Amino acid sequence: MISSVIRTCFPAAAKVVADKAEDINKLNVFPVPDGDTGTNMSLTLGTVVKEVQALPADSSMEDIAKAITHGSLMGARGNSGVITSQILRGIAEGLCDAKNQEEPTPADIAHAFRRGVKVAFKAVRKPVEGTILTVLRDVSNRADKLEKSKMSTMEMLDALVVEAYESVARTPDLLPVLKENGVVDSGAYGFATFVEAFVNAALGKVGAAIDFDTSVATASGAHNAADARVAIELNDDWEGSEYRYCNEFLFHAEKPFDPDEALTFLATLGDCELVVGSYPDYKVHVHSNEPNRVLEYMLGYGQIFEVFIHNMDLEAADRTAKIAADKAAEKAPKKPLGFVAVAAGSGEESILKSLGVDVVVSGGQTMNPSTADILAAIEQANAENVIVMPNNGNIRMASEAAATACESAQVAVVPTKTVLQSFSAMFAVAAEASLEENAEAMTEAIADVRGGEVTRAVRDSSASDGTPIHDGDVMGIQDGSIDVVGSDVADVTIELINKMQEDEEGDSLTILAGSDMDDESFEALIARIEEAQPDLEIDSHRGEQPLYPVIFSIE
Repeated sequence: MISSVIRTCFPAAAKVVADKAEDINKLNVFPVPDGDTGTNMSLTLGTVVKEVQALPADSSMEDIAKAITHGSLMGARGNSGVITSQILRGIAEGLCDAKNQEEPTPADIAHAFRRGVKVAFKAVRKPVEGTILTVLRDVSNRADKLEKSKMSTMEMLDALVVEAYESVARTPDLLPVLKENGVVDSGAYGFATFVEAFVNAALGKVGAAIDFDTSVATASGAHNAADARVAIELNDDWEGSEYRYCNEFLFHAEKPFDPDEALTFLATLGDCELVVGSYPDYKVHVHSNEPNRVLEYMLGYGQIFEVFIHNMDLEAADRTAKIAADKAAEKAPKKPLGFVAVAAGSGEESILKSLGVDVVVSGGQTMNPSTADILAAIEQANAENVIVMPNNGNIRMASEAAATACESAQVAVVPTKTVLQSFSAMFAVAAEASLEENAEAMTEAIADVRGGEVTRAVRDSSASDGTPIHDGDVMGIQDGSIDVVGSDVADVTIELINKMQEDEEGDSLTILAGSDMDDESFEALIARIEEAQPDLEIDSHRGEQPLYPVIFSIE
């Protein structure tokens, strides 16, 4: 069924774009090199994922299309995000027309892409060749030809991925600024990445949605050719755009409103003007030096909200600095010892880097990085010897496989099960010691670290002592064993700490607040712990890990 395929494959494809966002950003030279295309596309897709996942499991394709249209409109960021939203809207609307929703035909796919082309091109007043729109049209034209063949739908989709990357490879020949900078178009590359990941999911080319690999090594010759053109060059001679500010916001009309008339006016204030949506709700985007006049004009017709005004001069300078740093790193000699660790939250990542970890791979209990992800991180560490800390039992095998596969460095895996264990492990590092000696010392250091986690149950189960657990209950987990069950995060945390102290008294507690716990609640929790365990030295931080409001360790 088309709707169920989208529900399954869209999040996986969105994740791939999110993982590649920074690479896409560095390709961004058109219309201005502000280095935000990948970020904007990722944010746009992420909003769609939330809208689609919020729907009931039996939702129709029409419901899915409405969610895609609304989510992409509400979440669209930047020029690339707005155009992406219209592509998604058009394709989704086209799929609603499929007569057999269980098994769409090649003709249905071709029709959906034609609809995507129509909607997307209508949204852009001055389409430019060599951009995401070109790739979309090329894929649509290819679909039109293939629908007359005897290909199956899945074979057709696979062929469209090849066409997408072939079109990406041609973008520098169509847009001079791309050829000047030695890159393909960033939006085009991001779109091809999304299409490939979506099709890979639909074809079942990977075992799990979170393990997508869209690397050159596994793709077609066309993909290889395209990716070979993605040679990111330092673009530090840009003298700036005529317009400094990127203005984007949502608009709700409260009186008769003509989008074409609005576009004509916005064009007098800047360029890259877009007004998409349908009465009364629209997304507005324009590059201008006069944000005040843009906002004043739109306020004359209704309300504006979720306003984002970006200084593209500063963003371009930041992009250039990042590329320069990457190039400097490439030229830097290898250091004797490097460290790679896996973490789920931004706070965890900051702490790890402050302790000397070179590269932090995004992942955790619900998002296990692949062997390829860890291998890439090892390479990025740029060291003769690298120690990997998986920080999760489920990631250990992938880490060991990466260590075995690595040819550019000697790699050891310290079997950390939590990010808190890796904190302790880093304190055991001796700069003058060998790889083997450091790995042994770090492994010994984590042996005395006892971990606790607090999260909510997603299904009925039972605790280690047989206590029933119901969906939504708060669970206190000690080293993988569910030892406490309750209804309040703070209460369960206190009970779990008390139990662990009774079993074996420790001296120090390191505790991290997750993204679901606000500062006020976290401070109140720390106060309760201090009262319950006055002899325990507490080191508290924001970990920002998802799904786990509290994680801690006792030593």
